[in-house]
Amino acid sequence: MSSGLTIKEKEEESAVQIEIGGEVDIYTCQELKDKLYQCVDQSGKDLVLDCRNLNYIDSTGLGVFVAVLKKVKLIDRQITIVNLKESILKLFLITKLDLLFAIKRGEVAHSEAK
Repeated sequence: MSSGLTIKEKEEESAVQIEIGGEVDIYTCQELKDKLYQCVDQSGKDLVLDCRNLNYIDSTGLGVFVAVLKKVKLIDRQITIVNLKESILKLFLITKLDLLFAIKRGEVAHSEAK
């Protein structure tokens, strides 16, 4: 039984903060991808993905993160992932995605200097 997906967007001065909650899997990944692409297209800012309420992500969800990263890099922006739970952080480490993404533990100020 899926706990669904929640996505909350908050635009800051230098970035758009996206709070992702619930589960990102084959059933919810398209919704997340559409929302993140929309944020990139509309704001042109860096993205901060706050994953404090993300309980589960599968390979399709990781694929969405990579696809959005490629789109963000095309406009010379970056993605920072914050507040990953240990179990999800391990997935990033095992898949070596930690080498592609800026991953920060704990809170990140709303406007980081680039």
